[in-house]
Amino acid sequence: MRQHKRAATTNSYSILTLDDDPIMTSTLQAYFQRSGYQVDVENDPYQAIERVREGHYDILLLDFLMTPICGDQVVEEIRKFNGELFIILLTGHKSMAPPLKTIRELDIQGYYEKSDRFDQLELLVESCVKAIKQNRTIRSYKNGLSSIVESLPQIYQLRSVEDIADSIINKAVELLGCSRAFLGLDAPLTGLLNGTAGHELFRCFGVAPSGEELMKAVEAAKGCQGASRHEKKIAMLVPDEKERAMGIMGVELEEEPRFDQVQLFEIFVRQASAALHNARLHALVSQKNKELTEAYARLRDGYMETVSAIRSLVDAKDIYTRGHSDRVSQYACQIAKAMGKPDEYCERLRIAGLFHDIGKIGIPDEILHREGKLEPEEYEEVKNHTVRGAQILANVSFFSDVVPIVRAHHEWVDGKGYPDGLKGEEIPEEARMIGVVDAFDAMTSHRQYRKNLDMQMARQELINGKGTQFDAAMVDIFLDILSKENPEGK
Repeated sequence: MRQHKRAATTNSYSILTLDDDPIMTSTLQAYFQRSGYQVDVENDPYQAIERVREGHYDILLLDFLMTPICGDQVVEEIRKFNGELFIILLTGHKSMAPPLKTIRELDIQGYYEKSDRFDQLELLVESCVKAIKQNRTIRSYKNGLSSIVESLPQIYQLRSVEDIADSIINKAVELLGCSRAFLGLDAPLTGLLNGTAGHELFRCFGVAPSGEELMKAVEAAKGCQGASRHEKKIAMLVPDEKERAMGIMGVELEEEPRFDQVQLFEIFVRQASAALHNARLHALVSQKNKELTEAYARLRDGYMETVSAIRSLVDAKDIYTRGHSDRVSQYACQIAKAMGKPDEYCERLRIAGLFHDIGKIGIPDEILHREGKLEPEEYEEVKNHTVRGAQILANVSFFSDVVPIVRAHHEWVDGKGYPDGLKGEEIPEEARMIGVVDAFDAMTSHRQYRKNLDMQMARQELINGKGTQFDAAMVDIFLDILSKENPEGK
């Protein structure tokens, strides 16, 4: 038998109970408060709707049969402005429960048949809490990755090592909301970057760690491949390009760090390491041009991995477009090879195809997942992904020749595309290639707002768009490639 125990501490999850029977709401409040939840009660359905609108609640427990409106009507009103609230519907008897179709349409997490015991209801609430925790972790991780990408342009600027270290510390505080942070770098690195005999550098935010604390952090970090955590602290050795320690970084949070915070810290330290390494490489230009070229290629791979991680995050936001960028890149390169373009051209086109939709990282999930027609301002937000993608890549010198392609891949040859209304040969040739294959893959892929077209219908759409939306020569070359790969046209 499940034993109900009084919680020693409160938790951070809030519940609103709604029932036109005050005895029922008071009973539920007393029960879940003993488990540590923050519980409010309401007996008026209309007042409950306003409380959800104006306040914050994680879970709503409400009766189905109430006056003047029933529980499903309350949920319907709430879902108009709040899609994240977890809702459990209470019924006096199974026969009184709403239809399964209603529960699904209103995104109700479950219903509970009232009794004098709340064991099963508590299990439902605990399931909701687990889901809420997972959603918070995913949102935190996603926001953290976005913050890291946004911080890259500043920490990659070529400045003195002191300025770079200050930027790293400030961004770490901003990313994790920590109460203390420090970064220590060895003398050989600081000397090389500043062109001096070398001196140890130490930067901190908040109270500086004592010598004993610093040694403990170093010893803890030495025993880990990545970041180590102890109580409220996270520490990690700052690796150089050969994974040798060139310093140490640590932070202290207000509470024990979550797993996703440790992961984000490790990613950030590695990017900070790459920024320092980037500065070191530029300092070596006058000394070792050959070595710099080789290391520059490795750093380029590091940039590629970083932006590829964000591209994967874009794919993860929308299951319907997963793999889309890979296919677009592949199709575009096939056109380029058919035209006899050199390897350097094809590589530039391959990268542009992979990252052409990276600007969608800034589009809210509710717009990306919308099944119905978008509002005009929402459509403008979607269209802006070309500009946002170009801005993201423009911050990294390696991608300078890809930026115009990403920005222009939704331009039309008749000048009616976006964002700049370019037409004809004003549009980069690579962007005209991507425009054709991007549309083709979108048409032949299933999306939440429409079914996919078959190959023959998609081919006809490309033909219909020749000279208006699409470059006619690119369409002909691509259709010829498709005919050779799939002679039957299925």
